[in-house]
Amino acid sequence: MKKFKRHRDYGFFDQDIRLSKLSQLGDPLEKLNAGVDFELFRSLLESNLHKQSKAPGGRPPYDYVLMFKILILQRYYNLSDEQVEYQINDRMSFMRFLELTIADDIPDSRTVWAFREQLINLELVEKLFDLFLVQLEKLNLIVNQGKIIDASFIEVPKQRNTKADNDTIKGGDIPTSISEKPHRKAQKDTDARWVQKNNVNYFGYKNHVKSDAKSKLITKYIVTDASVHDSQATDKLLDEKKDKGEPFYADSAYAGEPQEKIIADKKMINQVCEKGYRNKPLTDDQKTNNTTKSRTRSRVEHIFGFMENSMNGMYLYNIGIKRISALVGLMNLTYNMFRKLQLQPVL
Repeated sequence: MKKFKRHRDYGFFDQDIRLSKLSQLGDPLEKLNAGVDFELFRSLLESNLHKQSKAPGGRPPYDYVLMFKILILQRYYNLSDEQVEYQINDRMSFMRFLELTIADDIPDSRTVWAFREQLINLELVEKLFDLFLVQLEKLNLIVNQGKIIDASFIEVPKQRNTKADNDTIKGGDIPTSISEKPHRKAQKDTDARWVQKNNVNYFGYKNHVKSDAKSKLITKYIVTDASVHDSQATDKLLDEKKDKGEPFYADSAYAGEPQEKIIADKKMINQVCEKGYRNKPLTDDQKTNNTTKSRTRSRVEHIFGFMENSMNGMYLYNIGIKRISALVGLMNLTYNMFRKLQLQPVL
């Protein structure tokens, strides 16, 4: 076996050489930095977050945009707080994305957690999502020639409870065996629910999204527990003012009289795939119409496919609908950022 020979010591320009190599290989984070102006978020972050005063000689707080970009890193690579701290220290592409050098102080996992908790408690994630959406609209990337809605499971760590406790949780209450023990309560997710689909059991939540049919950008989202039927989010996702007159696409889970009324009330054109019933199968014409509608409707599956594959899955390790809603919002925002790069490639 040939032994590796080190030709010289580490030099001043070696880091630039390595970063140049990463650029040649196609560093997605470098493209994200070039394609998204993260300064767009500074005013919103600074006007809502309050920097904590520290004792004389203490370390100054980290830049808010830097911390926000770390949360985007987490969602793109689906990393825990501990892992994102490690990877920032270890990976040159992460440091370049954050505009840090080897000599800079790097936020630790607790700092990342505390910053995210601030965003959650102040309910800023949806505002950050909407702020970027306005930017996408200004760039004319949202075409408004049709809307698609669909939902995907967000799985979380399974809970080991007694049957009695599970029954109490399903009824909307917290068992005394959990509520009376604060440390145990902090580890229990009493908001997530079990559901079965296609003979597969899921535990967690759902990410209900409305997307622009042409651009495949997410324009609105709602997070519920997993037991909520997909169609129950329709009324909240559709907007009479913004969506009026547009075709509305969805799979057959959104079919039926209640859904038809919602679509009519929103003054949209119903392009939902029709559903067959026992003793009343779909006609050949209905099947043909469904095939035509599905050519557009299926575009929403590309969104969840990107999240599952390029963003390392939709399994989250946090608990509670408040935190999960924020993480899903960051996930949807991260998707929109990378979708923008596909629509407007960085030269």
